[in-house]
Amino acid sequence: MRSLFKFHGGIHPASNKAQSNHKPITQAALPSRLVIPLHQHVGNSAKPIVEAGQRVLKGQIIGAPEGHVSSAVHAPTSGVIAAIDMQQVAHPSGIPDLCITLIPDGDDEWIARESCDDWQAVAHTDLRHRLRDAGVVGLGGAAFPSDMKLYSHKHQIKTLVLNGAECEPYITCDDLLMRERAAEILQGAEIMRALLYAEEVLIGIEDNKPEAIAAMRSAILDGKHQNMEAVAVPTIYPGGGAKQLIRVLTGIEVAAGMRSTNLGVQCFNVGTAYSTWRAIRHGEALISRIVTVTGNVGQPQNFEALLGTPVNELVAQAGPLPDTRGYIMGGPMMGIRLPSAEVGVIKATNCLIAMSDSLFPPALPALPCIRCTRCVDVCPAELQPQELFWFAQSKNLLKAQEYHLFDCIECGACSYVCPSNIPLVEYYRFAKSEIWAQETSKKAADAARERHEYRELRIEREKQEKADKLAAKEKAALEAKALKSAAPLPPAVEGANVSLYDAPVDADPENTMQLKIQAAIDHAKQQAAVSKPENTEHLTPQQQAEIATIEARRARIRELALSSADEHTKE
Repeated sequence: MRSLFKFHGGIHPASNKAQSNHKPITQAALPSRLVIPLHQHVGNSAKPIVEAGQRVLKGQIIGAPEGHVSSAVHAPTSGVIAAIDMQQVAHPSGIPDLCITLIPDGDDEWIARESCDDWQAVAHTDLRHRLRDAGVVGLGGAAFPSDMKLYSHKHQIKTLVLNGAECEPYITCDDLLMRERAAEILQGAEIMRALLYAEEVLIGIEDNKPEAIAAMRSAILDGKHQNMEAVAVPTIYPGGGAKQLIRVLTGIEVAAGMRSTNLGVQCFNVGTAYSTWRAIRHGEALISRIVTVTGNVGQPQNFEALLGTPVNELVAQAGPLPDTRGYIMGGPMMGIRLPSAEVGVIKATNCLIAMSDSLFPPALPALPCIRCTRCVDVCPAELQPQELFWFAQSKNLLKAQEYHLFDCIECGACSYVCPSNIPLVEYYRFAKSEIWAQETSKKAADAARERHEYRELRIEREKQEKADKLAAKEKAALEAKALKSAAPLPPAVEGANVSLYDAPVDADPENTMQLKIQAAIDHAKQQAAVSKPENTEHLTPQQQAEIATIEARRARIRELALSSADEHTKE
């Protein structure tokens, strides 16, 4: 029998699982519309590749992965794209995000799917690409792209852990999935093990799920899966946290700031393993998931719901009671209050809890901390919650970071046991958001400063280049002038340089004009005397006749000029 280990802290809240785990998984009805956010995963949002008015088929990519860490988004059924716009999404901030609204046509027509009978013959890189294109992400809540987590060098990962603990109250989707689809979960685990080169697979299931444990163990035996074991772990919250489950199963303590992969362990949710098998073996994209609908409803149960199904339409199938006053996505400990009942189901939606005053009474007023240290005793991360509370309350963010604020997994165990009713987790979330905002502002300021400095350098460089070009031009001009002045002049011909304006000036304007004309004629004669005609040898009779005509015309022009000068003199 495998030896188990313990982690620090933990609590035992009421499980409230019996309400929804006695019915099999039900296929949810096709909704009137699907509101599909393009950001349903860690990393960059998917990029829309469809247009409003376009008809799409079930499983067709409508949002392509963008960047290194991203995942595709698909049409959950066939229909027409009604809009691509900003809408409210399943996030506590209520801030809208880009969504695609799809109106189903009722045909539920699939695209052509590429099945894979022998996945072992496919290269690991191609398998990871298929998972990325199929939109497979972690279904335990983190929604990290699975293709990124399934990259490993040989012998780096020894143990693959499948998380079936499902420790948080009310949630039973993984329990029902393991009961009904154990064989397919294990087939997905085999693909994961091959991609990670893992030696063994450990499936951790809390001991309050005997049916799921039995189903998984039976599937291991029936499928003859080697080095694979379904392990019953103690029921304690938050035993389903990745670090806590790894500690319980292997004894490995994943320290703050360290990844489990550095210690030879990788962890996935059982729902992720199931989606991996459907994507690789059957070519099915991640377009639906199991969702627990419970709380203030008449028929709590688990539905297989299409992603994008409006929450109010899904909950309506479980019969919400009249005094319902809102919904929680996730469990009561770590879940988020939805800003609207019309937001769509996303890949991270494992549970929807209808709230009422009887199930979730209004919070009591917070009282001063009495330093009882109960929060310290139950903290699974072994932090000092009361110290973090004081630092967060006083906005001493630097001190909060020194006390390892970001090691807090926000499990809510400290708030649960606090006798002063202090919403400790809310303070931690506030402090984290303030630190993130400051870091974002700092990065933006650093980027702006770098852009300014680069601009100043560019302007200075351009000025220097311009000055260098001007200096080079001036230098070249000076060198040319010096070369010209140093060059020897041709033999001087008397009167050769006399121009019209160099003629002597007489006091009488009429004589001055005559002298200028005579100077021009003399200058022309001198130029003709010193210049040697080119290409005058071997002339044809025709060319000689043309030259004679030109010379006669020139002589005539000179005679006219002399006669004009004589007439001017007579006048």
